[in-house]
Amino acid sequence: MRNHLRFMAGALVVTTLLSSCASSTMLQSTPPGARVYLNGEPVGVTPYQHRDTKIIGATTDVRLEKEGYETVNTSFSRDEEADAGAIIGGIFLFFPFLWTMKYKPVHSYEMRPLSSLPVAEQSTAPATYNASLPEQLRQLKKLADDKIITQAEYEQQKKKLLGE
Repeated sequence: MRNHLRFMAGALVVTTLLSSCASSTMLQSTPPGARVYLNGEPVGVTPYQHRDTKIIGATTDVRLEKEGYETVNTSFSRDEEADAGAIIGGIFLFFPFLWTMKYKPVHSYEMRPLSSLPVAEQSTAPATYNASLPEQLRQLKKLADDKIITQAEYEQQKKKLLGE
């Protein structure tokens, strides 16, 4: 019976120490639904829960992409907050000191629209910079061909461009 209790206590200590090695953070964006790339690899969309067992100081590169918004390139490191469980574990064993820091619980990123127009209008507005009329018509046609705007929206914008 004593051996069984010792085994259970030992298993509990090991489980606690090993769970202290992992750290997690929630990646959020405004607006939500941005594609998340960690170290260049696609992993999901925001909000995204990230968890790993990297050691102190390890950095993860983050790229967020969403149509109609500027790409966000940033990073976070495993040195943002102290992890009490790993510190206590490090008192008993040396190696948990490699995981005494953890990520902040949440990383929030504000995404900026590509232009000053509301996102809903970006795809339907014709180019207003100093492009020639044929170039504006080509761009408008491409939006329609790519199914970014409807045929009716294409015709309406085309009439505006041609002054009809």
